[in-house]
Amino acid sequence: MMKNTKQKIIDNAIEIFNDDYSSSLEKVAERAEVTRRTLHRYFTDRTDLLKACQQEMQENCKTNITNAINSSADPLVQLERILYASIDCGSKYSFLQKLHHGQDHVHEKSDKDCAAYDHTFNKTTSIILELQKQGIISPTLTTPWITLFLSGIINTTILSSTTGSVARNDIKSFAWFSFSKGIGINKL
Repeated sequence: MMKNTKQKIIDNAIEIFNDDYSSSLEKVAERAEVTRRTLHRYFTDRTDLLKACQQEMQENCKTNITNAINSSADPLVQLERILYASIDCGSKYSFLQKLHHGQDHVHEKSDKDCAAYDHTFNKTTSIILELQKQGIISPTLTTPWITLFLSGIINTTILSSTTGSVARNDIKSFAWFSFSKGIGINKL
């Protein structure tokens, strides 16, 4: 029961903070159907709850990206599936990036949360380098440029999804088309 209550609070907090990062703990407790006192049994304050949410989101994104990579031996297929997994994670966990790249946050490789965040996305860099080595991705572009471009495509896709300006069943194919052409992939 304890684990289920704690997980229920985290899951509801993620949903609420995705919609409104400034939402109160009262709103989280209400949505999780627990008292504020019960919420504080598991989390001392907002910062503690946000840290638990961040760990949950990072772990789920890491799992999704790892599954995307493990779904194929072909690095081009892996990259496409990483894009889709990242879009799914970004849609479901939109405030993860805010937490990790917020103005209070100083990214340090020695910080275990930063290292975990980086580890999730470092595999993508290896795949990009392999595709450049194979001549599939343009060697003119640097890896940092490609990863930032990937992040931009993901953010644009999520925005398109939330605004409803693009048909939902077209969004991912538009994202892959834009990304693949933008990094010079001609083998499609």
